[in-house]
Amino acid sequence: MMQIQAIHHVSLPVADLDRSRRFYEGVLGLLPDPARPAMTFDGVWYALGAVSIHLLCLPDSCPPAQETVSGGRDRHVAFAVDDIAALGERLRQAGFDFSPSSSGRAALFCRDPDGHALEFLAVR
Repeated sequence: MMQIQAIHHVSLPVADLDRSRRFYEGVLGLLPDPARPAMTFDGVWYALGAVSIHLLCLPDSCPPAQETVSGGRDRHVAFAVDDIAALGERLRQAGFDFSPSSSGRAALFCRDPDGHALEFLAVR
């Protein structure tokens, strides 16, 4: 019987690849994965352990950014981080709004430059 084993990657459409790379690489500190294949459109892959993030440059498919910072009730990608306070400071310095989780746990939400909701959970 077939069984799904794991999530392999998450793809996020972005309108401006350079702007998105400044956020994912400059603010979040992700590194492009040179082992990933070239595609017929612009994009970049980031390896995060066994799961990858694939930014797809598809300018016409990106919805406008949402009005609210919190994305807990929106489609979102959740990242495990080792220092939630340091991440909050990096977001603040880069001019990105964020909000703590309303659940009271050590987590925060923000939106990337294309309005995708991102959750960051503190793990040790």
